[in-house]
Formats: sequence, C-alpha cells, structure tokens
Amino acid sequence: MSGNPELISVIVSTYNWPRALAVVLDSLACQSDLGFEVVVADDGSAPETRALVAIRAANYPVPLRFVWQDDQGFRAAASRNQAVAKSRGDYLLFLDGDCLVLANFVATHRRLARSDWFVVGNRILLSETLTASVLAGGRPVFWYTLMEFLKARRRGEINRLLPLVRLPDGCFRLLRPRRWQGAMTCNLAVWRDDFYRVNGFDEDFVGWGHEDAEFVGRLINSGVFRKEGRFAAPVLHLWHHNQHRGREAGNLQRLHDHLAKRLTWADAGVDRYTR
Repeated sequence: MSGNPELISVIVSTYNWPRALAVVLDSLACQSDLGFEVVVADDGSAPETRALVAIRAANYPVPLRFVWQDDQGFRAAASRNQAVAKSRGDYLLFLDGDCLVLANFVATHRRLARSDWFVVGNRILLSETLTASVLAGGRPVFWYTLMEFLKARRRGEINRLLPLVRLPDGCFRLLRPRRWQGAMTCNLAVWRDDFYRVNGFDEDFVGWGHEDAEFVGRLINSGVFRKEGRFAAPVLHLWHHNQHRGREAGNLQRLHDHLAKRLTWADAGVDRYTR
C-alpha cells in the first residue's frame, strides 16, 4: 500500500434529502482531481433519491453508483459498509450527503494519504439562511472566493473561517495519532485494506451517534493512526434540524465499552457483504 492512492472511492451517505445530495454531487463534479468514483450510500430513502442518482450518473464526470437498503431507522453503519463492499477504490473517503466540498478536496486528500494512517478533516457550518439560498439555486458556496467567505462570516452565514486556512503537509499533522475524539464520517479518509482490517463499521450501532468514533477507535487499536486533515480539506456543512437522538446514550455506552476492551474487530461488520 503506497502513499498515493490509485483510485479513491468517495462514499456519500444520504437519507431523504435529494436536493442537498444534488448540490453535494455538483461540488464533487467540479473537482480538480477526477481520479475517483462516487458511491451513494442510501439509508432507505424514497425513490426520488434513486432517480436523481440515475439521471446524474448518465453524464457524471466520474463513475457514480447507488447502494440502497430498506428504511429500518437510522442504520448509517450498515449503509456505509454496503457501499464500501460495492466500491472499487484502494482508498475510501467518507462524506455526508449534506456536506459540500471545495474544488481541491479530493486532490488534497490524495496528497495527505499515508500508509497506516487515516485522515480526519473538519467542517464549516452554514446558516439556515445561506443553506436555503444554496438549495434554491443561489451561487454555489463551494465556488466562493476568500472575499465571499469573509463577507459570509460577517453576515453570520458561516460559523468560522479558520478551516479555510491552508497549511502544508508536515509532521504537525501526526502529533495526535491516538486521538479518536472528534473524528466524523462527514470528512474521513482511510485505506481500504485498513477498513477491512477492522471489519468496517459496527452495524450494532443503530440510531444516531458514535459509530464513527467507535470505528476510529478500532483502527487505532489495530495500529492505524490519526493524521490531521485540518487546515487542508474542510467541508461545508448545510444547516438542518438535529437528528432524533433517542438511542444516543446506548451508543455512547457501547463506544466506551469497546474502547475499554481495546477492540480491533466488529463482529457485525462489512464481511457479511463479501462472504
């Protein structure tokens, strides 16, 4: 496994928000580096989402595929595992279906890739007003100039500017190798071999919350460490109401139990789709 991926698989999670997914796909279609594919991981959306992806796939600049599972509640772990099983890349880049990317997003993640490390990026939150404008067909925020971002910050349309600062790759990105906190699958990259080393996401995490942190914890326990993607590859997160979090407490307890046991393998993982 080299430090330069041959093909990147961008796994985009979605559920019943096709307008947001359409803008996310727009941002991915504008990448400076087209050495990737997109696999939409649909956690049980209505047919409109499948139709959207089918229409886009006909003229999309990179391969675009769709993986759907029955709607049985929030099952992001299972949805992502199935999408990975259908993907072809040697490097996996996880993105949420409400997160837009700048034109150098894929190129930057390719540059940051390093054997035996996963990369965690960060995000900028868009306001409800700016999100409504973007979804209504306003100027794509992923094409904003620095001056436009500055003006948006002054108007309170984004929550911060710091993630837009660009710093080169370097040893400072490796200073917190065992930190699992704050790692989210709205912006997370990992080698395919390392994903399978820990058997992907634990599908016993059902309902919102903490399946991404638990996955990262198993990566660290297996000898795959954290590299910071901050100040390099942010995403622009559309505003939305919070997910129902009725099962968060149980998921949080499961996370801490697995961390205490230093688990490296998910019993209910991606291998069920590759047997």
